[in-house]
Amino acid sequence: MTTNTYLALDLSDQWHSFWRGQIGEWIITRGLRIAMWLLASVLLARFFTWTARRITRRLDEGFHESDALVRSEATKHRQAVASVISWVSIAILYVVVAVEVVGILQVPVASLVAPAAVLGAALGFGAQRIVQDLLSGFFIITERQYGFGDLVQLTITGVAKDATGTVEDVTLRVTKLRSSDGEVFTIPNGQIVKSVNLSKDWARAVVDIPVPVAADLNQVNHVLHDVCNTATEDARLKDLLLDEPSLMGVESIEPEKVVLRMVARTLPGKQFEVGRQLRVLVVRALSRAGIVSSGETPPTVAAIPAPATSAAGEEAAQSREESR
Repeated sequence: MTTNTYLALDLSDQWHSFWRGQIGEWIITRGLRIAMWLLASVLLARFFTWTARRITRRLDEGFHESDALVRSEATKHRQAVASVISWVSIAILYVVVAVEVVGILQVPVASLVAPAAVLGAALGFGAQRIVQDLLSGFFIITERQYGFGDLVQLTITGVAKDATGTVEDVTLRVTKLRSSDGEVFTIPNGQIVKSVNLSKDWARAVVDIPVPVAADLNQVNHVLHDVCNTATEDARLKDLLLDEPSLMGVESIEPEKVVLRMVARTLPGKQFEVGRQLRVLVVRALSRAGIVSSGETPPTVAAIPAPATSAAGEEAAQSREESR
């Protein structure tokens, strides 16, 4: 019992002496404060991310529960702004925490002036692209060039082919697109030279209709005008069209065909679906009118077999040949 008592007292003295020493005092006075700042920064960053996702989820639910076929411009902008605010808030939070930790550690700021100047100059040369991306992203958001869910076509510096797809995320630094093949493009905003928004406010479906040169254009125009007048009654088109399609007339003349153009204003992003359905209606109407589209293979004429001859007739014909 006496030995155990002495051992417990010895451990207790060591424990108290540890916390009264320099290391223990540093942990109590500075270490705990640093740990609390770091823990608070992690929790706040998670809170900002959760808030942005909740706002985006609520906007998505509101869109799916409504009768609207496309997202409004205000909804697209709100989702983009929510993502940007979350990203900027987290960046500012980390900067504030870093400054507080440096202050708790009592690092002399005067001694950091020279290294900070050198580091700033190095970052100024090396991080030019990042600054350019941030500024470009800022103007993309403020000018509402495109937002979440928009169908866009982006021209990128150094890339011959444009990137086309649906916007899945917009931050101050990058834009993420998902193509029709399911691929995700991550494009730095500073490398975007030109942006074409294919789904802003409204869109236009353009359908070029080739017909043979020999076709009666008056009849063709009459058939196509009927398609324009009845397009809004089609079950697949009536909710996508903003007004009746218009026949623009002859677009081009070639040696073997004449191309007529039909256009229609549609809901944003629905121009391709409307164009496909209009082509179906045009082909059906021209087929019913007996007008063959240019480039179509003419119907083949089946060969008529010669009438069969009897065996006697064949012998008589052969004998006449021999007599000759």
